Amino acid sequence: MNEIGIVERVLVIMSTAIEFNNIGKMYRLGRVGTGTLSHDLNRFWQTKILRREDPYLKIGQTNDRTTKGDSDYVWALKNINFKVKEGEVLGIIGKNGAGKSTLLKLLSNITSPTTGEITAYGRIASLLEVGTGFHPEMTGRENIYMNGSIMGMTRSEINRKLDEIVDFAGVERYLDTPVKRYSSGMTVRLGFAVAAFLEPEILVVDEVLTVGDAEFQKKALGKMNDVAMGEGRTVLFVSHNMAAVRNLCTKGVVLQNGQLVFEGKTDDAVDYYIESGSSKIISNAIISDSHRPEKAMLLKEIEFLNACILNADPGNVANNEPIKVEITLKRNKLQLKKCQYSIIIVNQKDENVINAVTKPIDIPQDRNEFTVVLCLYNHGLPKGRYRIDFVASIKDFANGSHNYDVIRKVLSFDVTLLERINRLEFVSWDAKVGHILHYNGENLEVHIR
Repeated sequence: MNEIGIVERVLVIMSTAIEFNNIGKMYRLGRVGTGTLSHDLNRFWQTKILRREDPYLKIGQTNDRTTKGDSDYVWALKNINFKVKEGEVLGIIGKNGAGKSTLLKLLSNITSPTTGEITAYGRIASLLEVGTGFHPEMTGRENIYMNGSIMGMTRSEINRKLDEIVDFAGVERYLDTPVKRYSSGMTVRLGFAVAAFLEPEILVVDEVLTVGDAEFQKKALGKMNDVAMGEGRTVLFVSHNMAAVRNLCTKGVVLQNGQLVFEGKTDDAVDYYIESGSSKIISNAIISDSHRPEKAMLLKEIEFLNACILNADPGNVANNEPIKVEITLKRNKLQLKKCQYSIIIVNQKDENVINAVTKPIDIPQDRNEFTVVLCLYNHGLPKGRYRIDFVASIKDFANGSHNYDVIRKVLSFDVTLLERINRLEFVSWDAKVGHILHYNGENLEVHIR
């Protein structure tokens, strides 16, 4: 290879942060590892002695969680090929079970690929789950130094960043307390601060940020934007918040059943995901953990059981017609006295367009299960399809808001009639999250049954 060819190859390597080459990850359902001793011996004989392809790779099926297959082997990821450039902010989107978290775990060396190879140029800091990389018996301070050392930083470098980390995380009072005594929100705050401030070349963040409160999510998204745009570092961001993906990411990929189905501009990737995920209207739902945010670590002291739309035509609501919903809840912590109920309307771009919350309301003390009817007036929604999310919470002035339970993508409906009506003005809340329509108490009516 001549000198020009060598220079060109060096420039390509320098401009590439991560390469995914034919990545595949296969699991055997219902078992740890590949199964029986005979399977392992057969694999060893075929691959190591006879130098043939692994026979079990041929019987792996597509990872479609909605259907029952006829093989115990599934491909969580298969034939993943793409590159991430230096300074690029890549949004990885897809439905639950599409393979997003598996891909990040492979990149972070938490598990190994079945096929292919990942090449990363630079130090990687990962925040994939609550408490990732933290030792529960060690204090927050000790975990900061341990994580920094793992990333190859010197003690003096960590000392220089320590105050910024602690200030951002907001855990100064608990810095010398073992992490096992932290709440999930405190753990995520510290974990993100460590990952973001210890200057990795590559920052990997999963949906774990949904555990934090609204203030922290806003700070975290702002910091990720600073890391990517201001410092020119590479960020891989997994999220179901399409508004955040649009505003933060410079490129997007869509995963579906473990396969890469789209790669391109962020807006195009989000549009592809939304259009491919269009589903039927849901006006009545029994709540399960599939409705709750991934890794949210909810204690469910008050738990949603089911929800329904009570309008005459639940699937079609006019913008001059109140939206009336009924939610049934269960009180699992008997000493609780009050609760606030939030109804969140989300458009097809995954932007929150209405966020209405009640004042603290007395919880019925004579029974554990009870029903709440919420009636939302003067919404004035334009034509389109919307979904409804719900939150049961309480405002704690000492520690901020505490969520008892959060459910997403529960109900959906269409607005089909357009009429001009008097309504409140939209208020820009935050460009990274969407536009919030603030309601006063007169616009949200509550009844307890």
